[in-house]
Amino acid sequence: MSVKGAVKKTRSINVDCDIFMQPVTMWAETLGMESNASLERRGSLYFSSTVLDTVDHASLTKDHLRTPSPEQKQYAEKLKRERHRSQNETQYADTEVDELFAMLRESESLDEQGDILQYLVDTKGLDYNTGMLEYGKVVTVKDLLKGLYEKACQQKLWGLVRHTAGMLGKRVEDLAKSVTDLLVRQKQITVGMPPNNEHTITAPLPESDLRLLIHEAYGEDDSTAMLTHELLVYLAMFIRTEPQLFLEMLRLRVGLIIQVMATELSRTLICDGDEASEHLLNLSPFEMKHLLYHIISGKEFAVSSVGRGNFSIVSNKSSRISKKSHISLVDSDDSLEPDRQGQWLRRRRLDGALNRVPRDFYPRVWSILERCQGIDIAGKVLPQTLTQEMTPGELKFALAVETVLNTIPQPEYRQLIVEALMVLTLVSEYNVVPSLGGVIQVEYLVHSANELFLDDQMKCDGDATLCCAKPKELRETDRAGGLLCGGAAYICQHFYDSAPSGAYGTMTYMTRAVAVTLNGLPKHGDLDCTIS
Repeated sequence: MSVKGAVKKTRSINVDCDIFMQPVTMWAETLGMESNASLERRGSLYFSSTVLDTVDHASLTKDHLRTPSPEQKQYAEKLKRERHRSQNETQYADTEVDELFAMLRESESLDEQGDILQYLVDTKGLDYNTGMLEYGKVVTVKDLLKGLYEKACQQKLWGLVRHTAGMLGKRVEDLAKSVTDLLVRQKQITVGMPPNNEHTITAPLPESDLRLLIHEAYGEDDSTAMLTHELLVYLAMFIRTEPQLFLEMLRLRVGLIIQVMATELSRTLICDGDEASEHLLNLSPFEMKHLLYHIISGKEFAVSSVGRGNFSIVSNKSSRISKKSHISLVDSDDSLEPDRQGQWLRRRRLDGALNRVPRDFYPRVWSILERCQGIDIAGKVLPQTLTQEMTPGELKFALAVETVLNTIPQPEYRQLIVEALMVLTLVSEYNVVPSLGGVIQVEYLVHSANELFLDDQMKCDGDATLCCAKPKELRETDRAGGLLCGGAAYICQHFYDSAPSGAYGTMTYMTRAVAVTLNGLPKHGDLDCTIS
């Protein structure tokens, strides 16, 4: 029946899928070819980008929420008609709805009951009269949903608890206080899944407005919306007790953090994205908080099974690898051997998702702007005039840089952009040349470094020869047009998985790319640009 899996169809967590790995342009082209039914299954991806694409997310306030513009109302009505058109075409007749209520009474599976109630909410609404009476009062679909929520709480079915809580419009305790605690410590917050429907919270809001903003960001995905509530409370706990964990973070992108958490579980449990999302949403509140802490702190941890499909996050005491997230499934008493392959790719994904940058990164970018006409990142330009309007240590300048960096949806690609900018700061700090020329295309530098890496891989018959290290005319792509290795933004995954330093390190190739690309640098003689 079309009712089966109704809850799972609302999920919008993407694990290593096209939106997470491919450039924005390719994602947009793929989305344009999908049917309405496919868009509906994407849930929050379609809902938010359509309704709020005329709103300046960076300046979204409670006034925008309470007094939507005529354009917003028009988009909302259009979306509502499109969203329910396919549902109405397949809507059951009244007799079949009665059969659904009969199935609901007879079913002993809470997951099956959840699917039936999800379908009834989608087609009939929360206030639909079921025709049943309890203590002389009419029973609505909402009343049935409340009963399911209480049963799920008793049985500790956390995924169903989160989903039904979202459908009922519940919110976690002290949500507004938690968001304020993050904001007063100069941390911005974004909710929603990247790249096109992230909404930025820059000022404290009442709890009702916060809930509305979060649920609009995720559309029909009530599970992830409630998980966002939960993670905001945990983040506030951490920043109060261990503020040093957030020193190098300016903006906390909750949607991207959720994707990385699911990706780690997918890699650990060797399962696909849907299963990983299911495991993530079914973690107990304690284990969810534990997993988030380990990802933010960069500590090693493992996942052990404790039966009934539940998992426990345990600290990995091994000291062989420092400051690296390492997850492995504990099934035996064998010693944990850290898997070095994928270490730096995972590190870059985690740092990119957390928006972590090197110390004094923003003042260093300011010094680059002093010596060029601008910095171009993903089509967005930071002009030199910013150095005349703002000081190096000004928060407003850091936010301007962060806003440009956040246009990049792939966290590992974002980190390579950060590394390229750090190499450019070396040229500025060592006074190699008085000027770096016109507008610097940072993405071009990264792709040039990738080409230099592939050239060396062909010469030494490295691992990348299995995928990208071939002459350009012989390189193969997958069906979607991406790289065979799955590298984001057409950068070889082996390049992402290279250490920053060393003869074959990413920053070494970045330095070579800068020396070859920028016209202002000397073409002959020795150039001192030591990478520390």
